Amino acid sequence: MSVRDTSIDPRLIQSAREEFITNGFLKADLKSICENAGVTTGAVYKRYKGKEELFEAVVKNAFDRMDSFVGLRAGYDLSGLTDEQVRNTWIMNEEQVLEMFRMIWSFREDLVILIDRSAGTKYENYQHDFALRMTEAYMLYYREAKKRGLAKADISKEQMHVLCTSFWSSVYEPFIHKMTWKKIEQYCKVLCRFFNWADAIGLD
Repeated sequence: MSVRDTSIDPRLIQSAREEFITNGFLKADLKSICENAGVTTGAVYKRYKGKEELFEAVVKNAFDRMDSFVGLRAGYDLSGLTDEQVRNTWIMNEEQVLEMFRMIWSFREDLVILIDRSAGTKYENYQHDFALRMTEAYMLYYREAKKRGLAKADISKEQMHVLCTSFWSSVYEPFIHKMTWKKIEQYCKVLCRFFNWADAIGLD
């Protein structure tokens, strides 16, 4: 009984990662991926059905991490929070935003591939779909603040979606532009000044 050579997997994924981030999915060449990984195309097809399934394997961790991030926020029970805690969810806390950047930093290349190199795959609308899910989460927090009389401004779901899309594009762009961590730390300060969510919802 033959034993599967698992040593190939990390080389293959890394080679695919480099090819996808350089050329995007549509222009990525499976032959080049195999050559750079030192494996045959046959070895690839024993593991994946084709280029798209290999792409899915590369972005899986980034997708799962972001999915968990939005899932925690969309499914949170706000009823037990104090007014002060609800109010604080709308304050752009530099330390907390930097922590979010730190989380993304650990899988930044895969996230860039997912959001900026995925044309031609089922993920090509990822940015829009993620913004829609975050809009739902933000609306939960907004309605809670509104119900408690903390938010004075009227914001429609459509308006919130545009704001969420703009905000999350601002989160992704430093990674797409390959900012160093030091530059991201500096950028975080600017982002927190620029996006004043408290003013946007008319926080009391």
